[in-house]
Amino acid sequence: MSTEVVEVAEESVVALKTKEPAEPLLSKRRRRIVSDPLNEDNPITVQVLGICSALAVTVQFKPTMIMSIAVIFVIVFSNLITSLMRKMIPNRIRIIVQLAIIATLVTLVSEVLKAYSYDMYKVLGAYVGLIITNCIVMGRLEAFAMANKPYDSILDGFGSGFGYAWIILVVAFFRELLGGGTVFVGTPLEFDLYGSLGGLLGTTLKTNGLLVDSIGAFMILGIIIWVQRTKNGYVEH
Repeated sequence: MSTEVVEVAEESVVALKTKEPAEPLLSKRRRRIVSDPLNEDNPITVQVLGICSALAVTVQFKPTMIMSIAVIFVIVFSNLITSLMRKMIPNRIRIIVQLAIIATLVTLVSEVLKAYSYDMYKVLGAYVGLIITNCIVMGRLEAFAMANKPYDSILDGFGSGFGYAWIILVVAFFRELLGGGTVFVGTPLEFDLYGSLGGLLGTTLKTNGLLVDSIGAFMILGIIIWVQRTKNGYVEH
């Protein structure tokens, strides 16, 4: 009996010594979790998700920036909460639980916006509520957070959130610039570019009203997709 105990103890010591080291916080795999949605697996330009808000809220830069922050907040914390609860959520009702988590966070964002920036709430109120049904958020919970640990899920939330954000911010920048002749309206960096250039040239520069309409957002988004896929060599199968 004593020999068996010694053998078990020796096996335990060997197992401890040969235990694989913990994965670094920013390992290559984890860096790819964050970087892939920014470019090669972008939720808007590659997965073609979240198109509605990319068209609806991008007339001006400021509302788009607020929307971006709201989506990043919701997707990061919904990923975290879902990952923490993943082993407790019955498979049959997982979608309902995910929707409840997202709806709670969206309500929090909406109430904060209403309390501290009511003018922006009037602009974005309906669209903030639609984050609940945003395919990007639901997709990351179902595809990633339900199967991965909290830290990786947080990284995935940041990657997908910023991948969504930079696309709609670029769309908003060009729609505001070409459609209204100004940039960063409503922020400390507000600048009437067309007015300044027109003053220097002694003429009035005309804006493009088409860019204010949804078709303008489609055009700019299409150009971004074209440039990105040309650079990456991505082909739709």
